[in-house]
Amino acid sequence: MSMHDEFNSNVSRRRMLQRCSNGFGAMALASMLNQTAAASPDSLPVGAALKTTHHAPKAKHVIFCYMSGGVSAIDSFDPKPLLNRDHGKPMPVKIERTMFNKNGLIMGSPFEFTPAGECGMPISNMFPHIAKVADELALVRSMTSPLSEHAQANFFMHTGFPVMGYPTAGAWAAYGLGTENQNLPGYIVLQSGSATAPHGGVSLFSNGFLPAQHQGSIVKADQAEAIRNIRPHEAISIQRKRLDFVKQFDEPFLKDTSDTQIEAAIQNYETAFRMQSAVPDLCDISGETKQTLEMYGVDSPDVEMSAYARQCLLARRLVERGVRFIELSCLTRGIGAGNAPNPWDQHSELEKGHRAMALQVDQPIGALIQDLRSRGLLDETLIVWAGEFGRTPFSQGSNGRDHNPYGFSIWMAGGGVKGGTIHGTTDELGYYAIENKCSIYDMWATVLHQLGINHEELIYRYGGRDFRLTDVHGNVIHEILA
Repeated sequence: MSMHDEFNSNVSRRRMLQRCSNGFGAMALASMLNQTAAASPDSLPVGAALKTTHHAPKAKHVIFCYMSGGVSAIDSFDPKPLLNRDHGKPMPVKIERTMFNKNGLIMGSPFEFTPAGECGMPISNMFPHIAKVADELALVRSMTSPLSEHAQANFFMHTGFPVMGYPTAGAWAAYGLGTENQNLPGYIVLQSGSATAPHGGVSLFSNGFLPAQHQGSIVKADQAEAIRNIRPHEAISIQRKRLDFVKQFDEPFLKDTSDTQIEAAIQNYETAFRMQSAVPDLCDISGETKQTLEMYGVDSPDVEMSAYARQCLLARRLVERGVRFIELSCLTRGIGAGNAPNPWDQHSELEKGHRAMALQVDQPIGALIQDLRSRGLLDETLIVWAGEFGRTPFSQGSNGRDHNPYGFSIWMAGGGVKGGTIHGTTDELGYYAIENKCSIYDMWATVLHQLGINHEELIYRYGGRDFRLTDVHGNVIHEILA
């Protein structure tokens, strides 16, 4: 047998790829079997793919307030007086194809805008509590997306790709930087009440091809058992012995194979074991003051506000515990609201639906910003508020709006952004972004930049190609940074 034949018979394709894949599995191995240390500008937890940050980070944590369904920018953060003046008239410009193509006439906003904060940022009366923290907001009015269908746009917003199978932003952050708390996952998705995953399902929180310990862990913020089967059903000491016994077999096999799936399994077993005490402690808010609970709205008689308020409160508690990336989930409302996965999706009765959704999230988010600021945590926590697209300046039916990906608003707060800033412009109808146009790639490039990461360097090789959250695109929006 020739050396060539012997090589082919003894080395599988998978093993060959493992040996030639720049050692990503080996880079992370030590971290997954050892204690992690707190992140600093030039030294990261050994669980991180990056051993040093590219530059000193302004933020250590991200809270992603995802407004699934498509908030109307022209009814929230981007006032357009021309719409009210020309209400009921035909659109003076070409109308692009919409989701349902049942396009009507120009529709004025039913909401009033007033200048908020010392910066004078115009904010709709839907958001009186967020208006109180306007000086903390960096508003981007010129966001765009290439997609106008919910599932594809949700995937694109989360992963940079319009289909499932790719890592979400939270997974990339956890993979790149590790976690400051080995007792909790680096990426947690909070849900409560009627909240569910947006269209696209739990794949929106996927690790994709990254090691499995970086997938989003869903925590039900208001349930007795926040994660299914989190309560131990046998003595902790017995579980510890079982894990140690399994590790005796896994570790030698891992050293021989460098299989990232085995690495991830070991890490997941260990994290799940420690979460049995960490998660109940996280969700026990009995120690919070009455003033804090009232500020967030946890005790509100409004069921949906109360449920979302609990998510916001737990988000602060997760930041205090060092979790890297936290995503919050909206709840559906009654008449006038969108369906459960897309509660901001008002194709009819926009005023009623948007008012109901704003009531749900406004006070809790405003309280979250104030609470983080008062505790000295806002400067190291970047809050991102965004939906997958905006809504049209013309009506669908008599009183709804269709999807508009050509120009919509998102905002950030804390984490080194320049509060009281407005960046970008849409046209006088609020239809197209016309100045300082931004993409979702730019948004995530900016988030990673604030975490100390050059988005072009956070890479994972899979299937023979280097992948990153921003694909081959993205520019940091420096204009909104302090």
